[in-house]
Amino acid sequence: MAEMTQRIPKRILASLLSSISAGVVPRMGAPYIAIGRSEEIEALLSDLEAVSDGGGSMRFIIGKYGSGKSFLIQLVRGFSLERGFITADADLSPERRICGAKGTGIATYRELIRNLAAKSSPDGGALPQIIAKWLSELQSEVAAEGHEVGSEAFVRELTARIYTATRELESQIGGFDFATVLTQYYKAYMDGNEEKKSACMRWLRGEFSTKTEAKNAIGVSLGGIIDDDNWYEYIKLLAVFFRKIGYRGFVVFIDECVNLYKIANRISRENNYEKLLSMFNDTLQGKAEGLALIFGGTPQFLEDTRRGLFSYEALRSRLSDGQFVRAGFKNLIGPVIRLRRLSDDELYALISRITSLHAQNYSWQPRVTNEDMAVFLKICLERAGADTMITPREIIRDYMTVLNILLQNPDTTFTEVVGSGVIKLAHGEDDENTLIVDGEGGKPQIKTDFSVEDIEL
Repeated sequence: MAEMTQRIPKRILASLLSSISAGVVPRMGAPYIAIGRSEEIEALLSDLEAVSDGGGSMRFIIGKYGSGKSFLIQLVRGFSLERGFITADADLSPERRICGAKGTGIATYRELIRNLAAKSSPDGGALPQIIAKWLSELQSEVAAEGHEVGSEAFVRELTARIYTATRELESQIGGFDFATVLTQYYKAYMDGNEEKKSACMRWLRGEFSTKTEAKNAIGVSLGGIIDDDNWYEYIKLLAVFFRKIGYRGFVVFIDECVNLYKIANRISRENNYEKLLSMFNDTLQGKAEGLALIFGGTPQFLEDTRRGLFSYEALRSRLSDGQFVRAGFKNLIGPVIRLRRLSDDELYALISRITSLHAQNYSWQPRVTNEDMAVFLKICLERAGADTMITPREIIRDYMTVLNILLQNPDTTFTEVVGSGVIKLAHGEDDENTLIVDGEGGKPQIKTDFSVEDIEL
């Protein structure tokens, strides 16, 4: 077994292994087990360059349950933060939709804002810090120009810059109210009025249910509040604001879109699809400056002509594969990225990586050889239909169970837990950890000397 060449912080490693053992996508440490999605990641990161230049982007990541959609989303989220973007992510559910009455639309917005993250605040809840950092930077700029901090001239110049920045937002839909709330937040910030600052943040998070309630809390009249009908307009507005204050753009991830497919009421379901169409048109027509939207869903959610996106003709014509697409061809430039099954080599690399991580976390030497890992993978892939149906989640969960049993039962062998299979181990001159397993049309080589650096883009 190859050793990891980089030590991972214990907190991150423990959280990572706990997550994958339970079949849950890890929010921290995902890059340490990233195998085989480099092309998809590069395609999504290339979109961010256009977003950084003021464009827009929208993608659908489509794959079966457990195929790696959510994992890929977390990977791209991490890379986006490192590159200077603001991110937000949310999972749809019966209570959270793209479009809906009785709070189901605004619930999605609130979840996005709750998970809003920046490089300095990667775990979410970053909106207050982002605004405070912006105001602090403005103060530093004014002070650097020779104005004495706290003087009339300092306050006057700082106020002028705040108004200039917010006035540029007023041309956007909802921009006037947004600018008013930011201005009130600035005044409360200068006065040390924590109650008013909190009220402004509540408005930005979409927590007021009526305009009257918002007016009483903030102290000024507003044209409206963020609600089920207009929350997406404020997502676009935030993207503009983030770019104006120095960030490269806003990347929004919305997963579990299959919950839209599950909406029983046809009119409600089509309203959600119509909103998705509006988002698609906005991003591709340049009406969503600095905004990238990435949705995760199953093939059923996309292709079902009765209830899926393809049941809505305007979306089907935009998202369906062209007539020249054939099985085996890849197209990562279009709006839909279909996740392929990881190759046998990639799956082997994955369990090899997990073995090393498990050893590092529990400070033990797993009684698992290269041959054992090949046997485990062979057993998994020999299941009926595994060639097309098996997913990384199933393999990881089962393999973690094997490792946990071996750790807790020192007298137990791998063969007793898993069984045996037919494998052949080859030793090359340059690589002593090269495994050859039976395969169709020959015996492909599978290398096991992987390290964390292998996954860096």
